[in-house]
Amino acid sequence: MGPAARRKSIAVKVAGITVGGGAPIVVQSMTNTDTADVASTVAQVEALAKAGSELVRITVDRDEAARAVPHIREALDRRGIDVPLIGDFHYIGHKLLTENPACAEGLAKYRINPGNVGFREKRDRQFSTMIEVALKYAKPVRIGVNWGSLDQELLVRLMDENSASANPRTAAEVTQEAMVVSAIESARRAEELGLSPDRIILSCKVSEVQSLIAVYGALAARCSYPLHLGLTEAGMGSKGIVASTAGMAVLLQQGIGDTIRVSLTPQPGGDRTQEVIVAQEMLQVMGLRTFMPLVTACPGCGRTTSTVFQKLAGDIQDHIRARMPQWSKDFEGVETMTVAVMGCIVNGPGESKHADIGISLPGTGEEPSAPVFIDGKKARTLRGQGIAAEFQAIVEEYVRTRYRRREVATATSASSAVAAQ
Repeated sequence: MGPAARRKSIAVKVAGITVGGGAPIVVQSMTNTDTADVASTVAQVEALAKAGSELVRITVDRDEAARAVPHIREALDRRGIDVPLIGDFHYIGHKLLTENPACAEGLAKYRINPGNVGFREKRDRQFSTMIEVALKYAKPVRIGVNWGSLDQELLVRLMDENSASANPRTAAEVTQEAMVVSAIESARRAEELGLSPDRIILSCKVSEVQSLIAVYGALAARCSYPLHLGLTEAGMGSKGIVASTAGMAVLLQQGIGDTIRVSLTPQPGGDRTQEVIVAQEMLQVMGLRTFMPLVTACPGCGRTTSTVFQKLAGDIQDHIRARMPQWSKDFEGVETMTVAVMGCIVNGPGESKHADIGISLPGTGEEPSAPVFIDGKKARTLRGQGIAAEFQAIVEEYVRTRYRRREVATATSASSAVAAQ
């Protein structure tokens, strides 16, 4: 039994990427460089895009950052990196967009936070200004509510109404309701100003898993705008990965979500692309998209005192990730390949047979041989010190012989088109 049918949402075009409308769930990420530092930002955007981020958000918090945006876009274009850039605006977005038209034009989408777009009498005017800029340059917007910067006037009003209710809800429930109301009311206001529904994406970000599930369940039931999923601060390391997966997987299983970000806190100087890899793997193991061949490896036990299978599994995973950019250009469907690296005879042969290509390494006390299975059948047996290199070569050979070359497919399609005329 797979995920529920995708929630029906409006399709929104973000440059060349479609979000919602039944399109594949989009993976996005965000830089943590100073946007005014063009070289560093370009380098990180390029790394995120090459890792598989289909949209990349950058902070636009001051004039220097806004002025850097067109230069970042130009540098990326020169490098052949066409990933859409999203501008993240808070507090003075109206000013930055109107005073820096090259920034407004260079971005593919604007993120507006209704909780800090303006306060009291300035709120409507400054929100309207940002929508007017989006209309002028034909840009979509994400109205992104965050419980750390929620509209306090709205929250107080709903809290007062709740206190007067015969059946008051908890403060947490009222806060969740305020987030949903803020997002939907802001979207309706944007429509009143002339922004069509096919240029609006919503998000309601929290940092708690159960609140995430509750808020997005309510939001999905009350609108048809595409939804961006993610915990606003997932945390570091395994905690961040587990929290993001636990919350988003439940919603994705229910058919909720059109684009996702895994907001991991990296180690100082750590690799920002990890959040992209986690997002891709989440979608792939759930059967929602395919990005990369999956490697199945056993966890090890008392039967596997050798570390050979652990090293081989890591080496094969690294090899596949390194080769995938070229493979994906050359071969159709290679991202669906499955590989198994198993450590002993108990489950090794069976798991290897289930994979497209698998190897069962000898466990403690077993014969020093490693049968290789291809498409469910034993193909050969490897022995000696060169098992890792030999198996890697077998994987390369499998890709070359199993998957269709893209240029052949293009030529075939062209011949078919001519014949049909």
